[in-house]
Amino acid sequence: MSEQVRVRFAPSPTGYLHVGGARTALYNWLFARHHGGTFLLRIEDTDVGRSTEESVEAITESLQWLGLDWDESPYRQAHRLSLYQEHAERLLETGKAYRCVCTPEELEERRRAALSAGRSPRYDGRCREVQPEPGKSWALRLRVGDAGVTVVEDLIHGKVRFDNAELDDFILVRSDGVPTYNFAVVVDDADMQVTHVIRGDDHLSNTPKQIQVYHALEFPLPRFAHIPMILGPDRTRLSKRHGATSVLAYRELGYLPEAMVNYLVRLGWSHGDQEIFRREELIRYFDITRVGDTPAIFDQAKFDWLNAHYLREADPKRLADLLVSFYRQAGISPEEIEAKAVRWSSLGRTETFGEAVIHTFRERAKTLGELARASHFLFRVPVDYDVQAVEKHLRPEALRHLRELHDRLKSIRSFDAPTLEKFYRDFVAEKGLKLGDVAQPTRVALTGRTVSPPVFLVMELAGREICLERLGTALDRLHA
Repeated sequence: MSEQVRVRFAPSPTGYLHVGGARTALYNWLFARHHGGTFLLRIEDTDVGRSTEESVEAITESLQWLGLDWDESPYRQAHRLSLYQEHAERLLETGKAYRCVCTPEELEERRRAALSAGRSPRYDGRCREVQPEPGKSWALRLRVGDAGVTVVEDLIHGKVRFDNAELDDFILVRSDGVPTYNFAVVVDDADMQVTHVIRGDDHLSNTPKQIQVYHALEFPLPRFAHIPMILGPDRTRLSKRHGATSVLAYRELGYLPEAMVNYLVRLGWSHGDQEIFRREELIRYFDITRVGDTPAIFDQAKFDWLNAHYLREADPKRLADLLVSFYRQAGISPEEIEAKAVRWSSLGRTETFGEAVIHTFRERAKTLGELARASHFLFRVPVDYDVQAVEKHLRPEALRHLRELHDRLKSIRSFDAPTLEKFYRDFVAEKGLKLGDVAQPTRVALTGRTVSPPVFLVMELAGREICLERLGTALDRLHA
């Protein structure tokens, strides 16, 4: 591509960054990085009543978490009102726009009348040649011709035609002086020299209006690419009823940013049959023209599978650092987490306690939140016992063996997995039992479940004190 690519992501700060918006940002970022261009962030905050600084912070935090860095200081539309006013005056002076004094009530009355008569509820242009009385409030409208068609040359949808007869003289600046979206976005994109406008296809119907503004201001047109929306499994627009939808909500559930980037990029784009991409591969392969023109379906199970893959591949130290906050969410105090780490370090291990937990539990977990919940019994917390597991494995005979094991474990020389396994094997050999006769009841007593990582590794991570306490509690509850 010969021109210097400049693209932008332009969210309105009225809430959290939705996964659909995140995918739009990602496609813009990849397009810029692929072409060695510039990725801009523009906060469209002219809607003062709905825009909040909390939303701005949430959006920037989400982009940073995903690793989508922008190349220039974030632009704020609220700081650019004088620029919009300047271009509005130019359109007024050249006769391409005019003052409209129609009140909202009058416009609504005409709209209802047009609909009841079976006509299109477009503005009738009655203020085109009217000079407002001094002191009367007015809005600025663009003078739009109703002949011919406006063609959007879209990189995803191809040529999309709009009949100009369906376009009315739409408002550029409201009576309070605030520019409308279709006006401000054109002024901004032209002023920032945006070469490609990549956004959701819910904006496609706005594009012919914006092209009219480009022509009126004599600005060169950018290239357009409108991305189909993301749907839930029921093929309705993705919303909260389908589960988490914001980027930060997924972070709080324990998803990894690299998994979300990989998953979002594949919602509509492909490179052969490849499913898993390193970031440098995405930059190398990304082509906006390979984005499909039909909506993508958000498949939570596939996202979980992808996140589980990245959990298995990620640096254990990084995951261990992240895991701390999820333990806190599970009700484990910072003091207890620190005490566990100190105890583990005193044993002379080559990896930290957190890294050992990651190595032990991540094969069975889809998220860090799930991993924290699956391993929380390593700490001094109440255990929720599965009734069927108790009935099957903590029968009277098994409990008698556990009682004896509990007493002997108090004096075992070292509480590491190899020593514990030898201790249990010697015990079953002495009693004429199978290892499962005592290992599985021990697992249920310690974890409340029949499934866990290797029980002796679990015991090592939990430590002697917690294991003895947990076994004793189980025995007392069942009156062994």
